[in-house]
Amino acid sequence: MNLSALPLEDLIACPRCDALYHAAQPAAGERAVCGRCHSVLIAPRRRAGMTIIMMALTVTVLVLGALWFPFLRISTSGLQNSSTLLDAALSFVGGPLLIVSLAVVALIVLVPLTRALLILYVLVPIVFDRPPRPSARAAFRLAEELRPWSMAEIFAIGCAVSLVKVADLADISFGPAFYMFAGLVVVSIVQDTWMCRWSVWKSLDGAEGYR
Repeated sequence: MNLSALPLEDLIACPRCDALYHAAQPAAGERAVCGRCHSVLIAPRRRAGMTIIMMALTVTVLVLGALWFPFLRISTSGLQNSSTLLDAALSFVGGPLLIVSLAVVALIVLVPLTRALLILYVLVPIVFDRPPRPSARAAFRLAEELRPWSMAEIFAIGCAVSLVKVADLADISFGPAFYMFAGLVVVSIVQDTWMCRWSVWKSLDGAEGYR
C-alpha cells in the first residue's frame, strides 16, 4: 500500500520506532501491533472509557486521601511521631533544598492529580455522548505530555529503600495514606494500560464515541 497517498488522519506512527502504518479500527478485544518493535498501537476495549473514568476518579480520591491521612508513624525510645505525605514532601521548605521539595510535591502529587482531572475533562462528555468540552484536544495532549513526569512509583521505591535503612533504628508503622499511595501507584499503571490513545483522538476528531 502506498502510504503517501493516504490522508494524515488515516496514518499512525509507532511511538517507539516511528514505523508508519495505515490506521484501522481492530475488533473489540483485538490489538494492532507494530510489526517492527511489537509495540501496541491500537487496543480498543469494551466500556474502556467508563473504566478509565472510574480509575481517574479513584486516583483523585487516593491523592487527596494520601495528603490528608498519616503516611508513617515512627516511634523510638518512648517518643512517637507521625507525618503526612505532604509533610514528607515539604520537609526541605525554608532551606537550601526548597527546589527539591517543590519538585517532589509536583511529581508525586500535582502531576497525577492534574492528569486525572484532565482525563475526566476529556472523556466524560465523550463517554456520555456529549460534544467534547472546549479545548479538549489541548487538555488530552497536556495529559499525555505529563505522563512521563508522574513519578509516584519512583517515590514509592525511594520510600521502600529508606524504610529498610530506618527499620533497625526505630519502630515503623504504616498509616492509611501509605496504603492509599500504594493503591494510587497501581491504579495509575492500570489506567495507562487501559488507555487507547488512538481511540481517544479519533473520538475528539468526531469519529465514533469512545465507550
